[in-house]
Amino acid sequence: MMINRKAQLWLFIIFCIAIISCQKEKFITSGDFKLRFSNDTVSFDTVFSSIGSTTEWLKVKNPSKYSVSISKIYLAGGANSPFRLNINGVNGIEDTDVKISSGDSIFIFVEVTIDPTGQNDPMIVKDSIVFELNGNIQDVKLVAFGQDFHLLKGDVLKTQRWQNDKPYLIYNSVWVDTLETLSIDPGCRIYFHKGSSLFVKGTLNVHGTLEEPVKFSGDRLESGYSDDPGQWGAWKVLDDQSKYIYGGIHFLKGSKDNTMDYAIIKNANKGIQIDSMGFSDNPMLVLSNSRIENMSLNCIDAWATKLKASNCIFANSGSYSVALRFGGYYEFYHCTLGNYYSSRFKTRKEPSLMLNNYYTYGSKVYAHDLKKAYLANCIIYGLMGDEISLDQVDAAVFNYQFQNCLLKTKSTLHSDDPAFSGSIFNKDPMFSDVSKNDYSIGSMSPAKNVGDRKIATQFSTDLIGNSRLADEGPDLGALEWIPSKK
Repeated sequence: MMINRKAQLWLFIIFCIAIISCQKEKFITSGDFKLRFSNDTVSFDTVFSSIGSTTEWLKVKNPSKYSVSISKIYLAGGANSPFRLNINGVNGIEDTDVKISSGDSIFIFVEVTIDPTGQNDPMIVKDSIVFELNGNIQDVKLVAFGQDFHLLKGDVLKTQRWQNDKPYLIYNSVWVDTLETLSIDPGCRIYFHKGSSLFVKGTLNVHGTLEEPVKFSGDRLESGYSDDPGQWGAWKVLDDQSKYIYGGIHFLKGSKDNTMDYAIIKNANKGIQIDSMGFSDNPMLVLSNSRIENMSLNCIDAWATKLKASNCIFANSGSYSVALRFGGYYEFYHCTLGNYYSSRFKTRKEPSLMLNNYYTYGSKVYAHDLKKAYLANCIIYGLMGDEISLDQVDAAVFNYQFQNCLLKTKSTLHSDDPAFSGSIFNKDPMFSDVSKNDYSIGSMSPAKNVGDRKIATQFSTDLIGNSRLADEGPDLGALEWIPSKK
């Protein structure tokens, strides 16, 4: 029986497919062949001991016109390595007979966990990924920088002292209990995981120095997070599904006699929140020689309390830099409020400083006396047209005074108001470089030499130790202008 032409064609196609399928895939066998890597080193920024890092990756390419079969890919450190691999979708410390077709690539994902060693200084942890192919060995270096730390996880703290031996890492917030005192030594570094705060029901004493400030920040130490706001601070979800945001350092009702000297607080939702007057004639918080910056909401959020601040910088917040709410008693001396948040992150709608003497709950207004809000030799400036909000109701006292301050405000009434004695309006203070958080003033700044000398005598050195009394007059703000030395 004759086979028609169409059937003959199909038989020929089937025969060709069979021949091709029987041919063996060609693999390169030369010992001189080299795989190509996207990097010769996979490196990790600082990661905390026992806490997994972010994931890094490595691309492995076969540049040949033939396939390759990698005999073995493995960690040189084996099971003892702090690194972990995912080789083309396979988790483990090694894989064998890994095929890469001609011109194709595979991905290797790498993570690292650094185990505590009791070491105080930064650790460098190294390993390598080894590739065995045709008797040839190639490797890619793995490097991670990390530190051992004190871990506090939801602890309620009794009276204790934190020493500057290794960093402190706070998970799930911690509390300083009622009538207990937490003292923090110079140079301590306190890192907070996302959603964590330090709540103070007792007393907090931060003893930083010019040379060794105490630093509070988030636990993401990669360079991309260095000035990123909103990295830490607790919150709770309310009945209406909105969030109530706590302070990164939150002084609760009943706390008293708190002091913070030479503290640096960065990158939280709120830097400091203070609730109520406390049970002492002293300020609930005395804050001096400190920087609070890069907050998604406020640097200071104070509610009907008593606060004294001097030689401080409050910079770059997504809402009020300093909010003094529901009355209270406040003193600020030689402080700089510089808010350039929208130029770096997103637009803000609230001015740098807000004073008020009431709050509204539902449809009811509750008034409370603003007994004193005294700001002397300060700078309040930023990108908005008006950086001051004076929000009051007549049912309570609203007592404020700006003494020899540089202020940015739209109001044309303040210049003749005795509550603004000696103040300068709407003149650029000429900060040195706000993009680098440098709030020192230039030689031609209108804030130079115009401070009240009696006030300056009480705070005779600035935030970085320069004398305020060595030239024609004290400057406004936290930083004195010093002529450059040639």
